[in-house]
Amino acid sequence: MRRCLFNEARKFHEPHHPLAFPSPSAYSITFNHIHTIGNSDYNTELALFETSSGIKPNSFALVNLIRTATNLDSPSFGQQLHSYVLRSGHFSNVYVSTFLVKFYFGMQSLTDAHTLFVEITHPNVVSWNTLISGYVHAGQFRKALSLFMGLERSHLCADAFTFTSALAACSQLSLFQLGNSIHSKIVKLGMANGTVVANCLIDMYGKCGCVEHAVRVFSETIDKDVISWNSIIAASANNGHIELAYKFFYLTPNPDTISYNGLINGVAQVGNMEDAIHILSTMPSPNSSSWNSVITGFVNRNRAREALDMFSKMHSRNVHMDEFTFSIILDGSAGLSALKWGMLIHCCTIKCGLNDSVVVGSALVDMYAKCGQVKNAESVFNALPNRNLVSWNAMISGYARNSDSTRVIHLFELLKMERDTKPDGITFLNLITACSHNEIPFEVAIHYFESMIDEYKIAPSVEHCCSMIRLMGQKGELWRAERMILELGFESCGVVWRALLGACGTQGDLQVAEIAAAKVIKLEKNGDYVYVMMSNMYASFGRWKDANVIRGLMSKKKVRKEAGSSWIEIDK
Repeated sequence: MRRCLFNEARKFHEPHHPLAFPSPSAYSITFNHIHTIGNSDYNTELALFETSSGIKPNSFALVNLIRTATNLDSPSFGQQLHSYVLRSGHFSNVYVSTFLVKFYFGMQSLTDAHTLFVEITHPNVVSWNTLISGYVHAGQFRKALSLFMGLERSHLCADAFTFTSALAACSQLSLFQLGNSIHSKIVKLGMANGTVVANCLIDMYGKCGCVEHAVRVFSETIDKDVISWNSIIAASANNGHIELAYKFFYLTPNPDTISYNGLINGVAQVGNMEDAIHILSTMPSPNSSSWNSVITGFVNRNRAREALDMFSKMHSRNVHMDEFTFSIILDGSAGLSALKWGMLIHCCTIKCGLNDSVVVGSALVDMYAKCGQVKNAESVFNALPNRNLVSWNAMISGYARNSDSTRVIHLFELLKMERDTKPDGITFLNLITACSHNEIPFEVAIHYFESMIDEYKIAPSVEHCCSMIRLMGQKGELWRAERMILELGFESCGVVWRALLGACGTQGDLQVAEIAAAKVIKLEKNGDYVYVMMSNMYASFGRWKDANVIRGLMSKKKVRKEAGSSWIEIDK
């Protein structure tokens, strides 16, 4: 669990703490050392303050030192600076306190950063921007937008940087309505002509699937730069408007590698893999992202063998491989349950020094778990120096997939103790799935499901509902499952009624099965399997007349039971 840096800084403020700063009057700053520190230790850090002049460092000097602590990724130095700021009274300077907020975000201590922001008496728009952008960079986009709304309600006026952060969050969440509303605000404030803001709008509309809006903003942008052109190429290509993407690509004054990558990515997404490979082979300076787009295209189209072939070529040509390269190819290996490939790729990550990366580590955990190597997955997970929610979910999912429900619950309880990582819908889906094993009491699953809704404010998805239905079916609580469908508002969703029908088939509950079957036939166009199941159920209950009626309907509709099939990979 991550150490609370904020509390550590408070300890430095205590007079008798061994690392507490001496009296401020005894120190000043030598600026010529600020940008020359390498791998510093306490002595080097403290040496920054040591001169014989007795001049106290001012706010400008402290801002530079805090920036240095952030750039050097030095928590200890930052904690000492935080303590000094508190002792010397410089915290009242909004620029000093804002840079401390930025420092804590840089150390990935989101809770500490937010706590510090709250203590700023009169935060300015820069303070708000630091907080909002910090959450955006941390991937907490809803929190960032919530803070953006808070700024809008304050007496301060958002600036261009505020809007770019908010638009970035809207892009990641595909929130078209909110993004469009922010666009209106930008126009009202006269900021729409700024190239940076316009580029963010193009990107936002593109990621929300609104290519027409993106093209309109692009057309109205007066000073287009290369980012403008790349954004409109990506917006067109990623939404399947390949001809439009080619048009903008050929109109681009000086297309760069990112221009080509945007085109490759879009072409690969729609499945034109031969065209994607052709662009890759003819572009001037392909980089890892160029290759990654092609590999991703193969993996996403269930062509993992060809993805592995591209990975081999990338390796043989000594193309730099980044975190995304390994994460996507590991995903492909996991899909094939190709353990030998996965282990070879694991060796490559170690050779490239990326095995400690949270992105690569999470992919390795997932790959080993899907290949049935839970112990290996566990070893990788435990060795990760930092973990995010993806890491936790990968390990929890691995235990659930391999029927180790006790470890799923244990790991979930550990996750709940994390300060800056909270479970999400995927976490609870794995948790509910794990509870389907007989050794877990039914009430435990109900408790977790209610906790997800009431405590964590996570709206149940169709997948959550189906998992609970299957669990209730195992426990013979089919009427309770039917009531849950209605209470959660899924009565118009054929998938959940299909899950209930399947549970009825397992339990032999004909009465509820008839209700579920009627719903599936009404809501889904292709409900042929319903006739097969109901025919079998009527026959098992000796209701031959009803079974014959169903079989007559099946004959009339030419319903046939599909033959089952399976496959297994054989190494040659």
